[in-house]
Amino acid sequence: MPRFRLTVAYEGTEFHGWQAQHPPDAPPLRTVQGVLGEAATEVLRRPVTLVGASRTDAGVHALGQVAALDAETSIPVDRLALAITARLPPDVQVRDARIAPDDFDPIAHPISKGYRYRLRTARPPEGWPPLLDRRTVAWTRAVLEVDRMRDAAARLLGEHDFAGFAAIDHGRLTTVRTIHSCEVQEVAPGDFSIEVSGSGFLYNMVRIIAGTLHEVGRGQVPPARIDEILAGGDRRLAGPTMPPEGLCLMWIRYPGDPSAEWGA
Repeated sequence: MPRFRLTVAYEGTEFHGWQAQHPPDAPPLRTVQGVLGEAATEVLRRPVTLVGASRTDAGVHALGQVAALDAETSIPVDRLALAITARLPPDVQVRDARIAPDDFDPIAHPISKGYRYRLRTARPPEGWPPLLDRRTVAWTRAVLEVDRMRDAAARLLGEHDFAGFAAIDHGRLTTVRTIHSCEVQEVAPGDFSIEVSGSGFLYNMVRIIAGTLHEVGRGQVPPARIDEILAGGDRRLAGPTMPPEGLCLMWIRYPGDPSAEWGA
C-alpha cells in the first residue's frame, strides 16, 4: 500500500492543537489531525491513519507541518493535495502530496525543524497592538533592543541541555538538543521576527526562548543569562512562555530533501 507524505499548513487559532483529542463523555475536540483525517477519509473512501511530525499546541500555526498516511487510491498524486484541501475548512490546507518510501516516519526521521516567532511592540496611542494580523502576531508593550536580543540568541547555538527552556512536564527522556540557527530581525519598526532551527525541540521550548529573548530585549536580564540557563537547567531563570499566536512551524527537513523550507 503506498505511503503518502503531506505538507500541511494551518492557522491554528480555532484548533486545540494538532493531536486528535477525545475527552471521555464529550465530543472530540477540534484538532488539525482530526479535521484532516476526516477529509482524507472522505476523499479516499476508507478510514485512514494520519501521523503528524510535530504536535503543535492550541493556537500555534504551521506552514510546513508534515504528515503521512497509507492508502490505495486512483487519484493521481499530483491531484491529491487539491482533492483533500477541497474538503477542508478554510483554516487548513494540504500544500503538497507525494509518494514516500514505505518506511517513511514523519516523527522519527526529521533532521531539522524551523520555527518563526512574530512579536510586535506598541504602546497606544503612539502604536497599536496587532489588529488584522492579531491571530498570528504576539504583542508586547516593551521597547526591545534588537542587538541585545541577537547577542543572547547567538549563545543558544550548538548542542546543549535545554532543560531550562522546556516546560516542566516536557515528557522527554533527554533534554539535549542542537540549535543550528537563531536569528532576531526587526523586519519593520516595532515588528520582530525570531527564527529558530534545530535538530528538535522540547515542549514549549521555542516560546520560552522567545520569552527569554523578550526579557533580554527589554533590559530585564543580560544576554549572558542564556549561559546560566544552559549551564544550570533552571527553568525559573528563563523568561515567560510567550503566547501561542506568535509561533509558526515553518518547515521540517528529512534526509534527501532538496530544501529545508517546505511550505514556506
